[in-house]
This record gives sequence, C-alpha cells and structure tokens, in this order.
Amino acid sequence: MKRDAGHRVAGSRRRVRSDATHRSTRRRLLVALGAGLLTARGTYAQQARKVPQIGYVGNSTPALESALVEGFRQGLRERGYVEGKTVVIQYRWAEGKIDALPTLIAELIALKVDVLVTAGTPAALAAKKATSTVPIVMAAVGDAVDSGIVPSLARPGGNITGLSTLYTQLEGRRIQILHELVPRMKRIALLTNPANPFTVLILKSARAATDTLKLTAQVYEVSAAGEFERVFAAIAKARPDAMAVLADRPFLVSNRTQIVQFAAKNRLPAIYPFSEFMDDGGLVFYGPNFPDMFRRSATYVDKILKGAKPADLPLEQPTKFELIINAKTAKVLGLTIPQSLLISADKVIA
Repeated sequence: MKRDAGHRVAGSRRRVRSDATHRSTRRRLLVALGAGLLTARGTYAQQARKVPQIGYVGNSTPALESALVEGFRQGLRERGYVEGKTVVIQYRWAEGKIDALPTLIAELIALKVDVLVTAGTPAALAAKKATSTVPIVMAAVGDAVDSGIVPSLARPGGNITGLSTLYTQLEGRRIQILHELVPRMKRIALLTNPANPFTVLILKSARAATDTLKLTAQVYEVSAAGEFERVFAAIAKARPDAMAVLADRPFLVSNRTQIVQFAAKNRLPAIYPFSEFMDDGGLVFYGPNFPDMFRRSATYVDKILKGAKPADLPLEQPTKFELIINAKTAKVLGLTIPQSLLISADKVIA
C-alpha cells in the first residue's frame, strides 16, 4: 500500500514537472512567434518607408555648378527633405561632354532612381530617349516645346515636366543690351556649340535680332576644347566690335575662363548667357536666375515622390531675370554704361 502511494506521489510529481515544461515551451514559442511577427512588421515598415532616390545629372562639375546644386538642395530642405536621411541623391557629372550624357543617365536608371533631374536641352533629350517610365524633372531647359521635348507647357504628357527657359526669345534681348553698351557696334561675333541641338533655335533668334539692328553677324562654332585656339584666332583676325556667347551650359560654361580671358585680351565687349561667366570677369550677363529655377524644380520632385504624375504637372517658365554688369570690365574696355542699364541692373560689380 505504501509502495503504491509512493508511486502515485512520484507520478504526480512527474506530471506536474511535465505540465510545467509544456507551459514553459508554449511561452517560449509564443515569445518567439511574437518576436517574429514584430520583426516581419519592422521589415515591412522599413520597406514601406524606403528612402527615395533622386538621380541628378550635372552638365559640368560640382565646382562649376555649386550654386545650382545648392539651389536644388535648398528647395528640398524647404519641403522637409534631409539629404542622406530622408532622401538620397545620386550625382553624375558630364564634365562638359554632351556625348557622356546617355551613359550617365543609363547608370542612374540602372540604380532604379525614383526621379531624374536634368539641366539643359541635351540632358533632357538624352533622358527622354533613355526612358519613358522614370519620371524626369527638367530643372532648366532651353525651350521644351520648340525642342520637341514636350508637346505643350500646360499639358506635357508622358514622363517629363519641370521648368523651361525662354532663350529663344532672350537671345534677341541680350544682343539689344550689348548694342546699348556698345552703340558703335556694327559687326558681332556669335560663339556657338553646334553639338548642342538647341543651338539651331537660339541662333535663329540671334540672327533675327542682328538683322533688326542692322548688324553684320559672323557665327563661330566650337564643340571641343582643342578647337578654341583656331576659333579664337579667326575671331581676332576678323576684329568684330563685340561678341555674344550663345546659350550652351554643358560645354561653353565648362570653358568659361578661357572665353572670358580671350575677350579681355582682345578688348572685346561680350555678353554671356549664364552668370557663371561673371565670376571670371565677364562684362555683362542677362538671363534667368538659374539657382532659383533649380530651387523651384525641387517642388516637382516633391510632388512626384508623393504620387503625382509628370504628365499632370504643367511646366513653369522663369519668373526672375537678372541683369549683371561688371563696371570694372567696362572701364577697362573704355565703355560708358548707359544710365538706363544701370537703373535696370540687378547687380553692378564695382
């Protein structure tokens, strides 16, 4: 009897330990399952909060386009983005070589960027040719409609939107300003880059202005660094009264220093299409405020990252135009700046 009682007590203890073991095992399984669910939820949340990537295609180098890049970054900051944390920007630089653009854009598309940001007509055309699905924001383009990039400013359609300048109209105004600075001007040199497809349009506008002012215009083409010596020699030999550098951001801006130095050496009054030329002592610039355009392009990027379609976002045109005159350069050239230009100038470099 005592032995049977002992067996019953021992069996009871074994059952208690077994039940405790099962409960402990169940608790561990539940904890593990809960942890797994939390991990899965965390992974899903991370995927849902994937940091967007922007592909930025620069025409020249970071140093030459620092003001433009900072304008774009400022626009992103104004909309709450923190570079490197809430948004990643993948930069590619063409270093003034238009033929490098397709490869750079292909690299960014391969990275699966959420949106491409381009500057200039060649970059926009290369991006349009490369993809019909990745959204493209043009921070600045010569004339989006006349260049065939979009059918309409109000209804761009497709995957491209952004900001379009008015350079087909501005070239004429810039030549008029140069004529006011150099009233004796009868012959003018037009420096162009034929590799830029936008050249055809702006050259047409420039020639219309020279015809109106009854000026003799000679076109000088340069599309490679090794051609400058020959072209400069030809201009110097012709001895024009002034020179207009026509709009071309990828190549001519990259070689702005030697262009300005050539004009100074030959005492040649010149007007420039981008304010960067003024950093090297250029005489006069007239055109859009490009850093502001790049800042405004961030608005388009923000809308697209939040789900908007480029086709539904009308293109904008510049709202700010700047006239910058270098009074020191004018004095060296023996020019008297008309009071009308001094009054209308946004900045006079003394």
